[in-house]
Amino acid sequence: MNTLFARTLRKLREERGLSQKQLGEKMFVNHSTVARWENSSRLPDAIMITRLAKCLGVDTNELFSLAAQSEESPNVIIVEDSKVILSDCLSVLGEVMTNATIMGFIWPMEAIEYAKKNRVALAILDIELGTASGLDLCRTLLEINPRTNIVFLTAYADYSLDAWKTEASGFMLKPLTTENVREQLKKLRYPFSIGGSEK
Repeated sequence: MNTLFARTLRKLREERGLSQKQLGEKMFVNHSTVARWENSSRLPDAIMITRLAKCLGVDTNELFSLAAQSEESPNVIIVEDSKVILSDCLSVLGEVMTNATIMGFIWPMEAIEYAKKNRVALAILDIELGTASGLDLCRTLLEINPRTNIVFLTAYADYSLDAWKTEASGFMLKPLTTENVREQLKKLRYPFSIGGSEK
């Protein structure tokens, strides 16, 4: 749980003389939602963080940075059926997310088994996985943990429409670059700490 974000949110709200109910009204959420954010039992998604920043008059990036500061090393997986591409992607991800545990999988079933035993913060999925589909894998991973951020990776932009029909946070075209990864990390539904400079 992210207690730093929770404490900061409460401090900002109180400094502005707002009750949880009043902030909830400004945010168009129930006051119990604000309470859950402040007791660190729940973290607002990217849309809510942007709205919070506006309501509280603070810099959006500041709130995103706080939300990203997790107290544990996040588990990140990438599923790609090409060993060469998988190796390149692991190198890029390791450069961007210095404090994450990053695992690569060629076979979807191995990724599913890993997700059952480990809380996956981010799954980057190739859409075409041999005879399997990254879209189907997305649904399975979200059944295991609905708070897993899913980002699709493909060489074909035509797949983007299918990808957006899922609960994915984003979509990236191959080859994977540090710039693309950093841009997608800003758009995650459930932000987490990536370590390093977090540019």
